[in-house]
Order: sequence, then structure tokens, then C-alpha cells
Amino acid sequence: MSEQPKWMGKHYSFFCNKECEYFPCHKTNHPEDFNCLFCYCPLYTLGDKCGGNFRYTESGIKDCTECMLPHKRENYGYIIGKYGEIMEKARKTDEKK
Repeated sequence: MSEQPKWMGKHYSFFCNKECEYFPCHKTNHPEDFNCLFCYCPLYTLGDKCGGNFRYTESGIKDCTECMLPHKRENYGYIIGKYGEIMEKARKTDEKK
């Protein structure tokens, strides 16, 4: 039997803001499991390597309207696991200055 991730079931890995004027900001059949912790997705900066369901508009803007990746309770570990890539991208951006 595999052990659950350390973060599973912890309060810091899930926050549902049902009082938000935009709740839920994406269509969902399970609003009780809608995670608002990553309201502004930290994976956006990874472009096409984020792993989410996105598209680019005709003007080249990344549109994440149909993406539920950061809002699913079970995806906390996936997002936290991507922080190394986010930091690397930030480092490269800083080096160009």
C-alpha cells in the first residue's frame, strides 16, 4: 500500500473561498472540491509546459478559461512540484536584464 503525500489532507493545501464574487471562476460539478489556493495560477508563466488545458487566442494570449488544473484539490502536489521550473524561468529572465 502506497503512502499518501505529506500535504494530503492538510489545510495549507486547500482553500475554498465560497464568499468570492467570482466563485467558482471555472465551471465545475464539484464546488465543494474547488481549490481557490492558486487563484492566479503560478503555472501560467510556464507557457505550453504548464500541463493544463489552455489555448492561445488569435492575439497570442494564453487563455486558461477551460483549465481546472490549479483548482482540483488533488493537484496541489503537481503545482508545488513545478516550482523548480518556475524559479528557473525567473532566474533566466533576471539574467537577461
